[in-house]
Amino acid sequence: MLAMPATSPAQTPPPAQVTSSTDVIYATHPTGPLHLDLHRPAGKGRAPVLVVLHGGGWARGERPKSWTGLRPFVEAGYAIVSVQYRLSGTAQAPAAVQDARCAMAWVARNADRHQLDPRRLVVLGTSAGGHLALMAGMLGGRADIDLPACGPVPRAAAIIDFYGPTDLRPESLGKWRSPSVTKWIGEGPDAPALAERMSPLTLVRKGQVPVFIVHGDADNVVPIQSSRQLKAALDRAGVPSELHIVPGGGHGKFGEEAQARLYADALRFLERHRITR
Repeated sequence: MLAMPATSPAQTPPPAQVTSSTDVIYATHPTGPLHLDLHRPAGKGRAPVLVVLHGGGWARGERPKSWTGLRPFVEAGYAIVSVQYRLSGTAQAPAAVQDARCAMAWVARNADRHQLDPRRLVVLGTSAGGHLALMAGMLGGRADIDLPACGPVPRAAAIIDFYGPTDLRPESLGKWRSPSVTKWIGEGPDAPALAERMSPLTLVRKGQVPVFIVHGDADNVVPIQSSRQLKAALDRAGVPSELHIVPGGGHGKFGEEAQARLYADALRFLERHRITR
């Protein structure tokens, strides 16, 4: 179907045509099926892909139902894949990471059918979704947690992390001991080791894909130190990255103008790394 939002003469016109496939089942678990929505702009050739992971402390939230919030990426030619994943009340870690990577595998499996380019797959997430984007992208093309039923997972081309937590280890959380982390990781004897495995900081190494990071300096949910530590680790490893700090920005409350600038900066970042052509 066509996803064509209403416009007025004073508004910027939308892309000429966006074809949407909604509620596509990409994985099935004993707890039920998981869905994604694909929004593909019209155009010849294979489209780069933006896999989008929502926030909500791994426990809440739902995938965006529309592509319009990511209009700059669609206008740049990106197909949007908006992903549902298992929340912590349904399945604890590493389930959400497995699902994010399974959605990436779906892109590769269906690349010919939908004219997608899995070699130009970018993972974007906000808050807990930013953490999942980092995990899904940094684990590379094959990981021991991957579910065989999902098939091969393509290597991400880049990661866009909006204020995601980067270190879930208890000794690193300090005053930021979120119940959401405990609920997702669990409290058993294996929890400390799992928290380390689920911490993107522990995955930083030479050869990682480029990472674009955004964080507000007034974030009282995920401390900005989380992103600063990630940027420092990426720099030490020689991984291309940018950290964009939003002055006065809270946990995602940046305002329309700031958000537009950040999306424009992210697209320039992807262009510099030859993902957006």
